[in-house]
Amino acid sequence: MPLKALALNATLKSSDAKEASSTDRMIGLIDKAMSAHGVVTEVLRLADFNVKPGVTSDEGPGDDWPDIRAKVLSADILLMATPIWLGQPSSVCKRALERMDAFLEETDEDGRMVSYGRVAAVAVVGNEDGAHHVSAELFQALNDVGFTIPANAVAYWVGEAMGSTNFVDLDKVPKVVTKAVDMLARNTAHLAGLLKAKQYPGEGR
Repeated sequence: MPLKALALNATLKSSDAKEASSTDRMIGLIDKAMSAHGVVTEVLRLADFNVKPGVTSDEGPGDDWPDIRAKVLSADILLMATPIWLGQPSSVCKRALERMDAFLEETDEDGRMVSYGRVAAVAVVGNEDGAHHVSAELFQALNDVGFTIPANAVAYWVGEAMGSTNFVDLDKVPKVVTKAVDMLARNTAHLAGLLKAKQYPGEGR
């Protein structure tokens, strides 16, 4: 069976926005690269959903997170993709991470978080410096809630400070970005395959 990836696009733009999304373009590059390694990717744009604030897996009527959570846990790979705003991950990205805080208390019969055995990667785009800061925040948060981070599991692009060119506006993707995307895809697919074949040990083993 092919590996499954879920990409959470944390752009602030909804799908019906007239302006193109740089985050969506980066996800497209990663999707294409991972497909070469037998990975099938589904993309969800978080701004299209009502993800309620909170730290549980279900915040009641109208909350779209339970369905998204089910997709997260049915995937082998989670790609968190976010733009940089005010030097930080987007607000919808942070909200998704806050909702995954519930994984800390949700364990299987062997004491493993429900997210164990899944790997996570990160994509970042923006017009100011801050990609390392943002990826560090996401890596720590994703690791805290049970995901495994492969080597070089980040691809990013940032434009010049105070500039007006977005990643989606580039005529050609820089080679350094393409190389990062290829490493992310290769390493993430490899580690996901290993963990799918052999889960982490549980308590007392």
